[in-house]
Amino acid sequence: MGTQPDMAAAAAALFGSLTDDQSADMCRPLTEEQVRRDWTYVPRDRAGLTFAELDRAQRKGVHRLLASALSPHAYAQAASIIALEDVLDLREGGDRQRHNTDYWTIFFGDPRKDEAWAWRFEGHHVSVNVTVVGDDVSISPCFLGANPAIVDYRGTPIIAPLTQEAVLPRELLAAMGAGCRSAAIVSDAAPHDIHTTYSPRISPDPLQPLGVSGAKLPGAASDILRRLVDTYVDRLPAPIAAARRPALDDVHFAWEGSIEPGRGHYYRLQAPDFLVEYDNTQNDANHIHSVCRFPRADFGDDILAAHYSAHPHRQ
Repeated sequence: MGTQPDMAAAAAALFGSLTDDQSADMCRPLTEEQVRRDWTYVPRDRAGLTFAELDRAQRKGVHRLLASALSPHAYAQAASIIALEDVLDLREGGDRQRHNTDYWTIFFGDPRKDEAWAWRFEGHHVSVNVTVVGDDVSISPCFLGANPAIVDYRGTPIIAPLTQEAVLPRELLAAMGAGCRSAAIVSDAAPHDIHTTYSPRISPDPLQPLGVSGAKLPGAASDILRRLVDTYVDRLPAPIAAARRPALDDVHFAWEGSIEPGRGHYYRLQAPDFLVEYDNTQNDANHIHSVCRFPRADFGDDILAAHYSAHPHRQ
């Protein structure tokens, strides 16, 4: 699969703009597996440099790099989620000192000279993990969350970054019919968070029960399931999304929790080497966590394995 042509250029430009001190903080060897897999979506300090530690041109460089790893609409979602940090800080009375500069960028390897390298952009409710080997790119895990999930005015949403992720599964439940719905709802209680949280590795088929498969859904429900799968896969640039899109008949949909609007709920989509989890239970079900992972490709495992097999001396 090919990468967007501007990713390597954006990475090299940002990398080249760093001072020696900045490079020491932002750059690690690709072999630092523990740091590379130490991803999360909770508020905390991270490895790398924040927006606050970069000048204006460098911050714009980070945005160009992030935009190269996401489709245009997913980049807009990420930018909206970052902006929500200040909204959340105001709601909390500033007690946790949240700010939209609290997002970190880190490189693993040198994009200007290394065939294999990686990078991560991450902060509260955003984590985009990218591995590059030549022309091949893996983007997994890709996490987007939102708190508040919806900011409204008299019932009309003003900002809601994850609208499709929230609306389509309810349409799917309504369209699939009673029999399929009974198979899809695997628990009446929703978990407090996505089941896999920020695990550095997960098995290709990690969660049971699977729910209902796309192969068993009637036509209208099947169409909605395709739209829901596309909502997550199409967070990625088109060439990468096309290579990762699962066969619809192989996708299983499972729901946990209440089906009543405004109550805590969770769902997942699973297929071979494909996992989506969505949870909206916190803050009166106005706090979304959602992740799209390709377990065999997490942190570039698939393309790095092929690379090291062909070049064992570089491992």
